[in-house]
Amino acid sequence: MARTSRRGTHRSKKKRITLALAPVAALTVAVPLVNSAGAATPDDVAADCRADSDKLENCEFVPVQHRKNSLGSNKVVSEVTDNCGRDQPKETGFTVSGSVTRIVQTESGFTAGGDSKLANSVFEVGIKFSTTEFNIKRDDKKTGFSYSIDDVVKPDHVGVFMWSEKRTDVSGYLKATYKDEQDGQKVFFSPSKGATDIHVFYPQLLKNGTPDGRLWLRNVKCGTPAADKLLTKA
Repeated sequence: MARTSRRGTHRSKKKRITLALAPVAALTVAVPLVNSAGAATPDDVAADCRADSDKLENCEFVPVQHRKNSLGSNKVVSEVTDNCGRDQPKETGFTVSGSVTRIVQTESGFTAGGDSKLANSVFEVGIKFSTTEFNIKRDDKKTGFSYSIDDVVKPDHVGVFMWSEKRTDVSGYLKATYKDEQDGQKVFFSPSKGATDIHVFYPQLLKNGTPDGRLWLRNVKCGTPAADKLLTKA
């Protein structure tokens, strides 16, 4: 009988210990959830930096890696010459013009204004990547080109000049310092510290200051969707 009584007492103590620990574990799980509830999210940081929010003390672009001679998207930079229905090539003059500027791109994509804290930061970063070999456009003021070129459009083709700018692609992340603490901290990152999701494209310039890039005449067969699209925009 005595043994039975001791075993029962021992089981009772185990139960009491288990019940005492349960609330502590629950509190431990709840603390980080409460602390992160009011903190700035990566999307908040990107939006505040874009808008140059009054809540910010500063916003910086922190570079992590870079790639030179990155080509931009292909753009139409001349009028369209229609040589459809003809069996002879057409020699004609093209007026070619275009422009480039520095671009800040997040996941949603945006260009920072020249008077924002972020724009000042990417300008400073740009200084580090401008060398005697690679002259880059550091600010957000446009630099362009315009001249005439003589070329030949194929028979039964549409002719147009295309352009793709050369850029230095610097990737990194945003570091935002807020004026007031949010849950005990003032510094937040977007999308995260050490990430390479934010891109700043610095156009590369020739020695005379005009944009560097790839320029070519595109001949498109008449009657194709691509030719129809060009003629519709002409």
